[in-house]
Amino acid sequence: LFYSVMSKRGEENLNDYLIRIPPFHYLHVLDTNLNVARVATGPKTFTCLDHEKVVHGPTQMIIVPPRHYVIIENPVVREKKDGELVVVTDQYGQVKIRHGDKEVRLEQEPFPLYPGEKVSGTIQPLRTVEENSALRLRALREFDDDASEKTVHRKAGDEWLFKGPSTYIPQVEVEIVEVVKAIILKRNQALRVKAKDVCTDYEGIKRKAGEEWLVKIEGAYLPGVNETVVETLNATILTPKNALHLRALRTFKDSEGVERKAGEEWLVTWEQTEAFIPSVDEVISKQVNITVLTKRQYCIISNPVDEDGKVLLGARKLVKGEKTFFLKPGEILESGPTDVIVISPDEALYVKARESFVDTTNPLKPVQRKPGNKWLVYGPGEYWRPLEVDIITTKKAFFKVESLDFYVFQPILFFLVIFGVMFALYLLNKSWTSPLPPSSSEL
Repeated sequence: LFYSVMSKRGEENLNDYLIRIPPFHYLHVLDTNLNVARVATGPKTFTCLDHEKVVHGPTQMIIVPPRHYVIIENPVVREKKDGELVVVTDQYGQVKIRHGDKEVRLEQEPFPLYPGEKVSGTIQPLRTVEENSALRLRALREFDDDASEKTVHRKAGDEWLFKGPSTYIPQVEVEIVEVVKAIILKRNQALRVKAKDVCTDYEGIKRKAGEEWLVKIEGAYLPGVNETVVETLNATILTPKNALHLRALRTFKDSEGVERKAGEEWLVTWEQTEAFIPSVDEVISKQVNITVLTKRQYCIISNPVDEDGKVLLGARKLVKGEKTFFLKPGEILESGPTDVIVISPDEALYVKARESFVDTTNPLKPVQRKPGNKWLVYGPGEYWRPLEVDIITTKKAFFKVESLDFYVFQPILFFLVIFGVMFALYLLNKSWTSPLPPSSSEL
């Protein structure tokens, strides 16, 4: 009985000192004499000495599958030795760790955690960045970024884009701010972009903070890290029947190389472009339709524009058909299109001169008219009203004999004529009257 009891106690003590570590497992052993912990990995049977104590494990090693990663807090310090990375220990044999730091570990052979290391979160799959998208990244601290072909020195707060299609490898010095999607620009569309900071646009032009410009490429456009999309613009389609009035917001050179002053206005027609998108320096003030005049029509334009492009304020211009045109900025269509006035034989126009001019209604007999003059324009015929003339009314003939083509429009004149004719007949009759002889009287 004594020997059986002692043998059982010996087996228990032996089990305490002999620990079987399975494959891909590890444990932490503390040397109580030196107070230093070390790692023992399997597969093996570990013999724990009197001055040693197992403080952790056996535990399965960390296994990172393909296209996954894990973040380790307080990672150990490693250095190259004979071409290989080895763990650095201090003078007491304790592994050195980077306290408060983190490390990203990718697919590799199963590995143990050294004393002080721990897993942050869980094992995560690597992030795939699709085509026409990007990750907006921000540096949390200053470091040398060697993720790309060229090493770039990043400062804390710097932002940049990681463009797809690609797989993003996480970095502990970097955080993901957002996912940026490309904007698809169709034909006759443009993107109005504003710079948040000094940057270079897609054409290689340097931009200042607050500057705006247009992106007119057709297809996918990924805004830069220092670019803000203001709006998407659709082109105005121009045809032979419509045109645009533009106004310059500031002095600049337009797409044709013409310098435009701030506040200047001009006309753009389909002959210049079929689809128009205003730049950031100009704005569409109005869309105008074409004015069509037939050969029997006319119109009057106020404030016409001369050949030099200057607006003649207060002036008026008569335009006769057959003609088509667009009103230029500043011009006003005072009247029209108006049909030419057709005067029948028994009609007359009573008109008045607004200002002094030479009346060439009858080219053979031009007449000088003064302001306030009134006269009648008789038919039959067409009357193209001059700018200097106002039509007071249309008069009908008071008396007419169509067979004789005789028309009277003024009653007073008509009665004066009748009275004159009767008086003349009276005088003629009196001059031919003679007394009868006595013999004729007796008879």
